[in-house]
Amino acid sequence: MLCAIYRSPKRDQTYLYIEKKDDFSRIPAELLVSFGKPQFAMLLSLNERKTLATADIEKVKSALTEQGFYLQVPPPLESLLKMHLGETNV
Repeated sequence: MLCAIYRSPKRDQTYLYIEKKDDFSRIPAELLVSFGKPQFAMLLSLNERKTLATADIEKVKSALTEQGFYLQVPPPLESLLKMHLGETNV
């Protein structure tokens, strides 16, 4: 499964995974408005990977198949702080 990944010019660390490069036909208009004009980042073969850096690969594959896209947003700052505090208390 090949997908195209786009970064948002409006939202830091926000990415949109789609089935085909430059085919935004299955993306809701409201999402594209809030996302901004997608900036192409890369093509990625999901079949050749077992994991992704910040997204669950199985959720990505499932979302691509079912709805035609996957939206990756950054974790909440509170969550990042808890992760950091958890690492420093080890």
